[in-house]
Amino acid sequence: MIETIKEHIKEIEQFVSTSKDEIETFRIKYLGKKGLLNDFFGAFKNVPNHQKKEFGQVVNQLKAAAANKVTVLKQALENTTDTKGQYGDLTRPGEPIEIGARHPISIVKNKIIDIFSRIGFNVSEGPEIEDDWHNFTALNLPEYHPARDMQDTFFVQTDPDILLRTHTSSVQVRYMESNKPPIRTISPGRVYRNEAISARSHCFFHQVEGLYVDKDVSFADLKQTLQYFTSEMFGKSKIRLRPSYFPFTEPSAEVDVYWGLETETDYRMTKGTGWLEIMGCGMVDPNVLQNCDIDPEVYSGFAFGMGIDRIALLLHQISDIRLLSENDIRFLDQFKGAL
Repeated sequence: MIETIKEHIKEIEQFVSTSKDEIETFRIKYLGKKGLLNDFFGAFKNVPNHQKKEFGQVVNQLKAAAANKVTVLKQALENTTDTKGQYGDLTRPGEPIEIGARHPISIVKNKIIDIFSRIGFNVSEGPEIEDDWHNFTALNLPEYHPARDMQDTFFVQTDPDILLRTHTSSVQVRYMESNKPPIRTISPGRVYRNEAISARSHCFFHQVEGLYVDKDVSFADLKQTLQYFTSEMFGKSKIRLRPSYFPFTEPSAEVDVYWGLETETDYRMTKGTGWLEIMGCGMVDPNVLQNCDIDPEVYSGFAFGMGIDRIALLLHQISDIRLLSENDIRFLDQFKGAL
């Protein structure tokens, strides 16, 4: 009989199941009121005296093995059931997912890109750490040119020829060097100028500049392009161009959009005139085209540039430009759901 019990112990050790019914049948077989374990305990009185000790030990081993096997299988079954319930029950309420917010700079930049992409402009990018040629000289700003003083520049001390770009016009130079007309591109990006940080200005900000070079491009093409942009961006189609000066365009102009005087805020923003300056523009200077190996006798072009930060402040009525770079969650949460 001892050998029979040992065979049952081996059978218990080998038993494996993931079925709740099979595990229960197994438990009843060995541990139930009418199970084998009770039968073996009942047979104890018939065992010869010299085998009683060994018989008792083997029966206890059988009991421990059966009880342990049932416990292990039930725990494994419960873990499997919990996992299926967690991921398989589609009626369970989902865990709330916190929705992020686009940054106002990204919102405005994406809208500008979308507007110009509709009329054939692609997007070009370039390095933020530039050399003197691409940032100044190629743009009709040779060394010692007084217009260089218009832009307080961050130079790299170890190499005075290397600097943080002061405008994204440097990207336009690189694009013209590697592409031939017709060229129609916009260049959004971050720029740097050594200016005091205040509610109205910062030492870094974002610009987007546009360039169109082809045969017979005129100032009328520039005006029509900008009128389309202001209509799409602000819902305002009335613009005016005031003569201005930029070293890399000739003639040059400042662009104002008629914002109106419907509210007190309109009066404050436009200083009571109804007009709001939004960008600079002009016809590309022939020297710039020549510096980029484009024949100014054959091709002409226009360029424009605007501050993304300024438009973001305007559209979202933000009073302090520093809020755009402080990453305050309370501020950014206001733009949830914006595209």
